[in-house]
Amino acid sequence: MNSPVDLPAPAIRVLGVRDYLPLWRDMQIFSAARTDATQDEIWLTQHPPVYTLGLAGKPEHLLHASTGIPLVKTDRGGQITYHGPGQLVAYTLLDIKRRGLGVRALVRKLESAVIDLLAAYRITAYARADAPGVYVTVNHAEAKIAALGLRVKNGCCYHGLALNIDMDLAPFLAINPCGYAGLAVTQLRDLQVNEPFETVSEKLTQHLLRGLA
Repeated sequence: MNSPVDLPAPAIRVLGVRDYLPLWRDMQIFSAARTDATQDEIWLTQHPPVYTLGLAGKPEHLLHASTGIPLVKTDRGGQITYHGPGQLVAYTLLDIKRRGLGVRALVRKLESAVIDLLAAYRITAYARADAPGVYVTVNHAEAKIAALGLRVKNGCCYHGLALNIDMDLAPFLAINPCGYAGLAVTQLRDLQVNEPFETVSEKLTQHLLRGLA
């Protein structure tokens, strides 16, 4: 078996805008068919508007059911979140056992990739031990800019992280984001980062690859 230091980098797949449900099924199929020789992959996508509720998610965190936005009960960890156009979703399909990573270490690496990306834009960001994701301070208050949720099975993971770049944040008002009532949500555009979506995506990908190397 390869050691973590000589594993090939994950293959990057840029998928464009994809519906959540069939792409989730594709992740499950990919993960179920893995062998010890399967190369890891990172899938980059955007979703049409959708709420997703994690395995332990509580339906009451959807505050207003009349938004017209579908709700999908999925198999990742975490509570409820929102995905929509202008949000970069990076799905990490990794053999974490082969990479010598535990779940907590992987979470830290994913959070650190976002934190390092924001640092390059001179934005101070941080993670919380009690609530996975990445946070910034806006007007002296905490706001979440990236959500994170994983599914780990047989030493492999799928799902991943979602970074708000330039999107309509209004749908977050209809939920308790990630199960936290009153949690503010922000995005790069509101932090005066105006680079194209594709540029941000490429930069985050490089940070993810460095973190996993």
